[in-house]
Amino acid sequence: MYIFKSNINQKEYDYFVENHPSCSLLQSYKWANIKNNWNSIYTGVYEKDTLVAAGLVLIRPLPLSFSMFYLPRGPILDYKNKELLNFYFTELKKIAKKEHCLFIKFDPSILISSFHLDEERKEFNYKEEFENIKSCKAIHYGFNKDFDTTIQPRYNMVEYADDFGMDNLSKKGKKNIKIAQKQNLDIQFGHKELLEDFDKVMKCTEERKGISLRTKEYYELLLDTYADDAFITLAYFHIHDMLKETKERYEQCLLDLESCPENAKKKRFTLEELKDSLEKKISKYEEDVKTYGETVCVCGTLTVKYGHTSEILYAGMNEDFKRLMGPYLTWYKTMEKCFELGCKTSNMGGIEGTLKGGLVDFKEIYHPRINEYIGEFDIPVNSLLYKMGKKRKAHQYCKKA
Repeated sequence: MYIFKSNINQKEYDYFVENHPSCSLLQSYKWANIKNNWNSIYTGVYEKDTLVAAGLVLIRPLPLSFSMFYLPRGPILDYKNKELLNFYFTELKKIAKKEHCLFIKFDPSILISSFHLDEERKEFNYKEEFENIKSCKAIHYGFNKDFDTTIQPRYNMVEYADDFGMDNLSKKGKKNIKIAQKQNLDIQFGHKELLEDFDKVMKCTEERKGISLRTKEYYELLLDTYADDAFITLAYFHIHDMLKETKERYEQCLLDLESCPENAKKKRFTLEELKDSLEKKISKYEEDVKTYGETVCVCGTLTVKYGHTSEILYAGMNEDFKRLMGPYLTWYKTMEKCFELGCKTSNMGGIEGTLKGGLVDFKEIYHPRINEYIGEFDIPVNSLLYKMGKKRKAHQYCKKA
């Protein structure tokens, strides 16, 4: 016999979700603190005294005193257990009606395929879970390939601990990481003490792409909320040190040129090319010192660990130092740390289902898997208003959160 509750305590809730195969940061107890412009309830189903299902339900107010319920990457339960699934949503609908909810939106953490980019896509057998969900009178949004149809992207690039390592990097990845390493980039891990510099590189990204991301206060909220399970990774470039080193190389080059025999044409040509290259670098470094000072933060990431998973939630870069290839090394070091902390996966974020574009080109060098989720569903609570088109308006309202 099942018992439904809507006030699960944090310790019991997180223990269940963290240890579940479908563990997701978006279903963590503290995620409601991040989405603090929503109301929330912590739901669960008990079989005898054992928690067998859990779901963070975010409640979004809509116009005219209506609301919508949203479970990102949830609920967390066995979707092959039709009886449990139907019981969960039957009970949740009872609460939804009291809250004047138009519909319940959810996108389960059910994978329908998982493959490397250089492999043929093969689907898992998800038909049983799909039919069980539809038996709850859920409406599927379809197997979309774009970002705009659903709130959470259906396609994510995810690095697995078993696939991670320098040996598994693409040729391009190895090359660009070596370039970054030659620049003697200083990789630092930290918390709020790095927030100021992280916010600066995020603003650089906003300016470069002409978009609005998150505020410094939002990043701080993530760090405060997840405490020791959240960290920032930054790459610092010591311009002054590199300028000094380059000048020393330049002086040595001049000495080599002076002592080089006139008839050693090939060697002289190589030294002349090196001299020109070093002069350009010195000029650039001197310009950078004037603009940024002796040291500058060139890129960074913000990551949160939850259970056996981790999410690289935000990443930024100063375009003026793109030539250093800092992001390639920074992302590698970020994921390396995640796996050292015991994570099985590191989610690098969503991509277009076409598997093309700049994000894919950058992330594929780490040899991640493409994880394709089943997609988004709606369960109408007020069927009449739902059919009248409120679903689309509410969906767009939800996307802004």
